[in-house]
Amino acid sequence: MEIRNVGFIGLGLMGKPMARNLLKAGYRVTVKSRGRGPVDEMIREGAKEGATPRAVAEASELVITMLPNSPQVEAVCLGEGGIIEAFEDPDAPTRHGTTTVVDMSTISPRVSQQIARRFQRVGVDFLEAPVSGGDVGAIAGTLSIMAGGPERAFERALPVLKALGKSVILVGDWGAGQTTKLANNIICAATIESVGEAFVLGAKAGIDPEKMFQAIRGGAAQCWSMDRKAPKWMNRDFKPGFMVKLHLKDMKLALEAARELGVALPVSEKTTAMLQQLQDEGCGDEDNGALVKVLEKLAGVEVRQV
Repeated sequence: MEIRNVGFIGLGLMGKPMARNLLKAGYRVTVKSRGRGPVDEMIREGAKEGATPRAVAEASELVITMLPNSPQVEAVCLGEGGIIEAFEDPDAPTRHGTTTVVDMSTISPRVSQQIARRFQRVGVDFLEAPVSGGDVGAIAGTLSIMAGGPERAFERALPVLKALGKSVILVGDWGAGQTTKLANNIICAATIESVGEAFVLGAKAGIDPEKMFQAIRGGAAQCWSMDRKAPKWMNRDFKPGFMVKLHLKDMKLALEAARELGVALPVSEKTTAMLQQLQDEGCGDEDNGALVKVLEKLAGVEVRQV
């Protein structure tokens, strides 16, 4: 059965433009978020409000959560007034067919598996579908979506997910999507840090960073991190696309998963420490490109326009 009613819980930097794209795609969207402002904004654009996560589930054929971390996803899915109550309560109103829950947050793979098993016991399909692409991708509807869960849940959610992303891949069962996203963010942290090292070296040597940028980006070192971060560094623009505090959270989850699997991640350990330093220095709400500030401080130079 075609999905027309979609719930969306979590209207932050990523969630709000994602919910907006669902409205633009013609879905009837019911929203819930901690902040009043984003909810009112979505209502003005045609969404409805659910008073609780349970109420959102009761109004929807598919519910998406986009939240900061594992505890918030657990609370919204399984806590008091949570999504699961709509299916545990025998007196809950009838919903439009089978409801699927899709968590698009980045959380612990182990916690994601635990949530999935709880939903499985009440007959609800659960799919994890964390994303990459930052606020730019969320706004443009060009996110990369890494799904984990049963194929039936993936196939049911796929038309909705295609309204949010340009790449939607089922990589495995529960836990696989989250692990893939953590791997993605390991690469992102390492590349931002290495690009930062390169530009700090150039700045210390007195090279015009814009000319260095143009020279390097035509060769083998060209990458997404350099294209997106270096111009911002030159303009001293640290407005967040993906906040330091959230990347730090993801790196800690990656290290936790690595410990559970017995995998050494030495570069990730170092970049996590750098992100922690930024957080401790009050830069947690800045863009993760602020990693360059740690390197600049060590070198006594800034990467900025000449």
